[in-house]
Amino acid sequence: MVSGNSVIVPIIAIEEHWSTPALASGLKALPSASRDDSLVFNEMGDHLERLEDIGDARISAMDEQGIDIAILSLAPPATGPLSAGDAVSLSRATNDLAAAAVQRHPNRLKAMSTLPMADPSRVAGELERTAAIGFVGAMVYGRTGERALDDPAYDELFAAAAELGQPLFIHPQIPSKTVRDAAYSGFDPSTSLALATFAWGWHVEAALTALRLIARGTFDRHPDLEIVLGHWGELLLFWQDRVDGLSRVAGLERKVSEVIRSNVSITSSGMFSPALLHHALEATTIDRLLFSTDYPFQHPSRADIETFLAEFGSDEERESFTSTNARRLYRLT
Repeated sequence: MVSGNSVIVPIIAIEEHWSTPALASGLKALPSASRDDSLVFNEMGDHLERLEDIGDARISAMDEQGIDIAILSLAPPATGPLSAGDAVSLSRATNDLAAAAVQRHPNRLKAMSTLPMADPSRVAGELERTAAIGFVGAMVYGRTGERALDDPAYDELFAAAAELGQPLFIHPQIPSKTVRDAAYSGFDPSTSLALATFAWGWHVEAALTALRLIARGTFDRHPDLEIVLGHWGELLLFWQDRVDGLSRVAGLERKVSEVIRSNVSITSSGMFSPALLHHALEATTIDRLLFSTDYPFQHPSRADIETFLAEFGSDEERESFTSTNARRLYRLT
């Protein structure tokens, strides 16, 4: 817990990453055409050491930051780039490891499941399995190979997620090679990669994924489906006036902005900017905002967190952001 305006508030962080040596090895062994170049970020500094510990060291790091509960999610690119068979086996294996970590620290850790998106026929089944053993949601990506998340092959996933009350966190991913060559190339390799990932490309990709799901009528078919976007909405909150026009063209039942306010939750992802907070409070409602640090890629101190939480106008809003909303969305007891 940390204090904000002298009020102690519990904190649930919902986008806290982890990984395994087996997954890292499998991803590195892929041919260059299938490899995700953003994997390099997992190995910068002490990221890999922090990612691979979901035991005592993770709990100690949470204590230092004042975080009460962390909801674990596999670091990008997760199992998406793998073959269908490897994705199925490694998704199940990593989910079992996460379940064991939660069992060891039931009051401090929860987990989102990793789904074998390369084999659409196995995705809903794994979501059902993990939900039954206590997972609180799943993390997905906008594209698996050439298949977009809004492809009809995944509609069974959305139906299962809605029925089970399992929110789907849409995490950013590196653009396809075609898009990278067209829009992000022409610089030295490091600059091109940065432009295509954390500086811009990641976030556009995630926002586009959400928009494609909405335009496809996913939320008309599954009105109880909940998705989550990080980084203060991946730019989408800034552009609602324009994207509302999609609803008329696509023949949707609701405006895009209405879907955002009723089916989309937004996390801070460690971007503790007062300006972003205040814009989010104008663009959506307080009950749609969630605390996250994007650990270990962002690693704010307890003091950083306390300073940011002091920006809220009331104790009720602050607690909604740090715990109440997460407890409701992820059905935490």
